[in-house]
Amino acid sequence: MAKGIGYGKTILFSDMFSVFGVPVIASALSMTADAELFQTASGGWEVRDERWEAKGYKEEKKGMQIESLERIFQHLRFHPEHLRILLSGDLPAMSGIGATGASSVAIVRSLSEEFNLRLTEDKVNAAAYQAEIAYHGPTTSGIDNLVSTYGGIICLTRGEPNVVRKMRLKEPVEVVIGDTGIIANTKALLAAFAERKKNSPDRYERILQRARQIAAEALTSIETSDLVQIGCLMDRSQFLLQEAEISCPELDLLIELSRSVGALGAKLTGAGGGGCMIALTPGKDLQQRVAYAIEAKGFQALRSRLGVN
Repeated sequence: MAKGIGYGKTILFSDMFSVFGVPVIASALSMTADAELFQTASGGWEVRDERWEAKGYKEEKKGMQIESLERIFQHLRFHPEHLRILLSGDLPAMSGIGATGASSVAIVRSLSEEFNLRLTEDKVNAAAYQAEIAYHGPTTSGIDNLVSTYGGIICLTRGEPNVVRKMRLKEPVEVVIGDTGIIANTKALLAAFAERKKNSPDRYERILQRARQIAAEALTSIETSDLVQIGCLMDRSQFLLQEAEISCPELDLLIELSRSVGALGAKLTGAGGGGCMIALTPGKDLQQRVAYAIEAKGFQALRSRLGVN
């Protein structure tokens, strides 16, 4: 038996804007996906997923999960005949918190241990990236698997090659993740966003330029661990995401609610259209206050920390 883990993640800045070259900034969460792998004598291979899930998430992603495993095996150039993979951990299976990236990294690490592949962290990341293509399509930025592999905070700028910058806060900081309960189809949402940009190029270029400016300011704020400024920039980012029609009413409700009870900043995280939002809530007291407010409205609230290494 072998084990592996992968960090959850939240996107702090740029989200789907990253597809069009805007630097995306994401952080590891303190929650992880865990994988245990067993070789068996017969029966082929299968995945048993025991993670808590947003209703319908696992069924929605089942076909993609199978494809992701095939892509991992193809990338590593071997195909085990008989395997059992058990997924668990305190990172729920839901949209917007890197659930697929974390589980992919965890699986690759367990494969490396069980079959003595001796994969470096860079090779773990590369294999997990191939898995992420199954979930997010060939245009995926790779930020999820990067953060799930390395932890900390990562800024990725797409190009040939991609530019990756690793950062840290002075210390991890409390956040609340609010789940809308809506399963986001990243592939479909990316396609719809690309179509809107194609139909209104000037409008969306203005939005992307403002997103680039926010990302540049965010890098400075993260380097100095200026939480107040990070929160303000998260709010500005959310306004852009709303203007770009990436948010949805449920996300907007949870974001406004979090701000109203004291969050330093709040925004959607990920592809939008559902999934999750994040509120910056340094300190246990503020974290609890925001989480309770979200739960009082009937939504799921996760208590976590940013910047975990």
